Amino acid sequence: MDTEASPARRSRHWFGAEGRSGMVYRSWMRNQGHGPEVFDGRPVIGIASTWSELAPCNAHLDRVAESVKRGVWQAGGFPLVFPVMATGETLMRPTAMLYRNLVAMVGEELIRANPLDGVVLLSGCDKTTPGLLMAAASVDLPAIMVTGGPMLNGKFQGADVGSGTHVWKFEAEVKAGRMTVAECEVAEGCMARSNGHCMTMGTASTMACLAEALGMQLPGSASWPAVDARRYETAQAAGRRIVAMVDEDLRPSAILTRESFENAIRANAAIGGSTNAVLHLLALAGRVGVELSLDDFDRLIRQVPTLVDLMPSGRFLMEDFCYAGGLPVVLRRLAEAGLLHGDAVTVTGRGVGTEVADAGCWNDEVIRPWDKPLQAAGSGTAVLTGNLCPRGAVLKQSAASPHLLAHEGRAVVFDSPEDYHAVCDDEDLDVAADDVIVVRGAGPKGYPGMPEVANVPIPTRLLRQGVTDMVRISDGRMSGTGFGTVVLHVSPEAAVGGPLALVRTGDRIRLDVPARTLDLLVSENELAERAADWAEPARSAADRSGYRWLYRAHVQQAELGADFDFLTGSRGSEVPRDSH
Repeated sequence: MDTEASPARRSRHWFGAEGRSGMVYRSWMRNQGHGPEVFDGRPVIGIASTWSELAPCNAHLDRVAESVKRGVWQAGGFPLVFPVMATGETLMRPTAMLYRNLVAMVGEELIRANPLDGVVLLSGCDKTTPGLLMAAASVDLPAIMVTGGPMLNGKFQGADVGSGTHVWKFEAEVKAGRMTVAECEVAEGCMARSNGHCMTMGTASTMACLAEALGMQLPGSASWPAVDARRYETAQAAGRRIVAMVDEDLRPSAILTRESFENAIRANAAIGGSTNAVLHLLALAGRVGVELSLDDFDRLIRQVPTLVDLMPSGRFLMEDFCYAGGLPVVLRRLAEAGLLHGDAVTVTGRGVGTEVADAGCWNDEVIRPWDKPLQAAGSGTAVLTGNLCPRGAVLKQSAASPHLLAHEGRAVVFDSPEDYHAVCDDEDLDVAADDVIVVRGAGPKGYPGMPEVANVPIPTRLLRQGVTDMVRISDGRMSGTGFGTVVLHVSPEAAVGGPLALVRTGDRIRLDVPARTLDLLVSENELAERAADWAEPARSAADRSGYRWLYRAHVQQAELGADFDFLTGSRGSEVPRDSH
């Protein structure tokens, strides 16, 4: 064994150590059948896997990990898979967002504590992607992301159906009496017909695309379906590439720059991406010390049209997007419009502009030309301010109804999503089509965890009258697969005494998206009196200890990405002390 090889590598502090310490580290690794040659100074590559059968979107990542391992071996590295907790929005209660920061904490500490020179991040469901990126950014070892890919297109009664998006649509159809329960049960099995995450432009697909736009994922790899052979081909390529990145010392801090975040924000607008991306990009920027604010999201999208015709904003699905050319086409079109920082470095070591310069589009219906967009420039995520959201709120314009973007109506207020769901089917519910439904108590501290509940269904009585959309306002989130005129992430949230806590049924609310305002039409004196009477909601026993206590005590508000206040910034990859 050559203990002098590559002395600068972190792993040499373990496997190249003399005496008892080195013997302990090497001997225990050999119980897996590794020979002494793996300790010769080659790069040790961790493969951080969020595989879990409790996270259906990630249930195939064990096979993806095998492809990554092949690539690492091919390039002369030593691959080691380790688990990081999976957070599947499909099953976890109250919400996977409650645990995104825990994924980041666990991932960060495991990367730092182990003999790793570089790491491959395997993610799928939407919170695992930002969680692992946040972890890697805080350690700042060479890292590359491999997302698990979307499911194949859903098929029902001869038409394409999208995961998530059609859940809301089918629920409304059943309630309105236009679809039978039996038909809906058949449709359930038609939406998720292969491994992979949501194949709509939900948060999982959005964050996969933005990992690529940020430069943290191999160009062109975000959209390959989970069961396409090229998903495994790109995973193997990532395994080869991370070994080279270790040799080049190419770290997240060199990739995650202000320019790369601007690229990602514009890409999100062009693909009609999820509003959840706002939270995740803000949190990630906080980890690498990049100044990013809600205002940047609104300003940077003003010149960007929605180019990608995907559900929930459009017609197609991720499989179609992939075969049309995927994200490289979108980035090339941004570059040709002068709206891409082409010099921003990617995991390839080259600028993103170079990587997408030759990207070809094979379907202009799915990825629209710049002069024939799905929606006009500025139709991405709008950032609102006003006396109801003094620190901001967001709305996905491309998924909203144009006639409701400037609207004034009577507030109908509910203190929790459960309160609303308890009465939304009531035929005597006092609500009209032009009212504004307010659902509060769903913010980061309030629920806790900021669940995807803001796009509550239209009251059944109104659905039967043909109403398909209403203005809804919440301090919670909306699934990236959702649609409707929904104001999200209202900050400060109701649970900390924000203005949303002071709204009463019967108040008037004015939404003006073109002017970027959201206002409660109540006098300042009246609001001050209500604030004086406000009391913090009582908390359950589960919120008074354990992780939920930690979360509520330290989570920041939405405009800061809902990260923990003690996790902002990078803590580096210094080798921990040896206790042997």
